Amino acid sequence: MKVDIGIVRRRRGINRVMLALCVLAALGSVAVLASIMWELLSRGVASLTLATFLQPTPPPGGQGGLANAILGSLMMTVTAIVVATPVGVLTGTYLAEYARRSRLAPVVRFLNDSLLSAPSIIIGLFAYAILVMPMGHFSGWAGAFALALIAVPVIVRTTEDMLALVPDQLREAAAALGVPAWRMIVRVTWRAAARGIVTGALLAVARISGETAPLLFTALNNQFLTANMDGPMPSLPVAIFQFAMSPYKDWQQLAWAGALLVSVSVLLLSILARAMAARGDR
Repeated sequence: MKVDIGIVRRRRGINRVMLALCVLAALGSVAVLASIMWELLSRGVASLTLATFLQPTPPPGGQGGLANAILGSLMMTVTAIVVATPVGVLTGTYLAEYARRSRLAPVVRFLNDSLLSAPSIIIGLFAYAILVMPMGHFSGWAGAFALALIAVPVIVRTTEDMLALVPDQLREAAAALGVPAWRMIVRVTWRAAARGIVTGALLAVARISGETAPLLFTALNNQFLTANMDGPMPSLPVAIFQFAMSPYKDWQQLAWAGALLVSVSVLLLSILARAMAARGDR
């Protein structure tokens, strides 16, 4: 069979051009991320002191830290994940195990994808309308509810994808032994997909850790160190937003420190989630 050398050379040339463009795009993305991290490190490390973790946010011109904002973010994030994880795992399990041929499954997936891509400010407005307005005041519970709504679709999608990777032979073997469906799911498929499900929960934590808009509509803010979620609750993203917009130099330095904390936390969670996923693949 005769090969046209001109066509081969043209294809190789196009391949080299496209490969070069892909490499340049990848290097550009890495350069942007590196510049952001360098800016955060150069401005935020100098503001990270012991007082940042032990003292609450200060008044204008005063000395203080971000202890109340860190505590508030941790409490609302943990509460949101505790609520979102069972809902997301059970919904993903239904889609992967019970609703493979159901007419309801495409509807649930469509709604989940819509919620996954919904702007966080819309989630905040929804939580404001159904919780803050009837209660008559802002609260940490409303903030945790808004964050849970953002985390649920992430966990649903990850759980369904991980369970879909479990070989059907494992299910068939359990069914051949007379194991009920629910016990097969708990003892076989969940165990096989455990790393992936945990990875989805970690990705959900990374997703909600830096959300600001939903908390502005629900938890608002608080300048004091408090663990009472029945009232306005401080949070790190809202503190960063307010301090970065302020004209006070000390507040701006605290905003850089808070931005560095959030960025490093999200980066570490993402690395941990990917490491667990890679280990599970091996």
